[in-house]
Amino acid sequence: MIIKMFNFWYFFWIAVLAGAGVGLYYLLRNKTEKTKKIVLFSILLFAVVLHFLKCFFPPYSTDQNRLYRDIFFINICAANICLFPVMFMSKSKIWKDYMFYLGVLGGGIAVFYPMEPLLKSNPAGEVLDVIRFYIHHGILAIVPLLMVVFKLHTISYKRAWTVPGCLLAIMLFIMLNQIIQSEIGFVDLRGNDIFEIGYKNSSYIWGPDDDIGYFIANFCPKIFKTLPVGEFAGQVKYWPWVWLIVPAYLLLTPVAFLISLTCDYKNFKNDAAALWQTLKQRRKEKDTKGDKYDV
Repeated sequence: MIIKMFNFWYFFWIAVLAGAGVGLYYLLRNKTEKTKKIVLFSILLFAVVLHFLKCFFPPYSTDQNRLYRDIFFINICAANICLFPVMFMSKSKIWKDYMFYLGVLGGGIAVFYPMEPLLKSNPAGEVLDVIRFYIHHGILAIVPLLMVVFKLHTISYKRAWTVPGCLLAIMLFIMLNQIIQSEIGFVDLRGNDIFEIGYKNSSYIWGPDDDIGYFIANFCPKIFKTLPVGEFAGQVKYWPWVWLIVPAYLLLTPVAFLISLTCDYKNFKNDAAALWQTLKQRRKEKDTKGDKYDV
């Protein structure tokens, strides 16, 4: 099973996951809220278990170094797999918003542009990992989507601005995870070279290293792209994690806001109309007061 853009297997997995999402919707739509929560939560827990089960099949079972590195939560999707069950059961509207936006965006993008399967050097020998990849990212997209569709959580456009902060918090979690890996010898983030951004940098925490990363870097203030002090002062070196703060808010906030309108358009429309009426009333009062003084 070799995945290439727009070949049979590419569309096969999109169709399978779309069918799974639709099938799950029809299976649960007439069930009680409690049943819906139990089923969706169980699927999220299954994803966590599957994350650790991958150590029993290639490439992880045949490459100890990769096993030690990847069994941790080393990127956004892996961290979401770990934390989504906690977020789902929490009472936090903000973190459930994050589940919806990053689950649908991250899982959806991964399915439509499956970079990991595309880059596999031995796809024939890693079929189980390809299947795991699609199951994981399908769950990331489908469960939060159904959570909103079933009204187990309500999206509000007023909270769209909180999504970048949540993402940055998750990135701090990943960063801490990678530092711990380095400190106990599982992975060497930098070695003796301060400009080496690491063997595993899929979330761009340590700096941009591909076209997407460098596009994001266009929105980063220059101050966070260079070393301020020391023997390498002035040389290009992205401040770990910090360089992502401004791009996260500039890029993700409008995307989250636009997505929120698909769920909360009526409230936005009503609030916008009320604001417009308030502004018109204030303008009218100001004009009336001006005419009074003119007389």
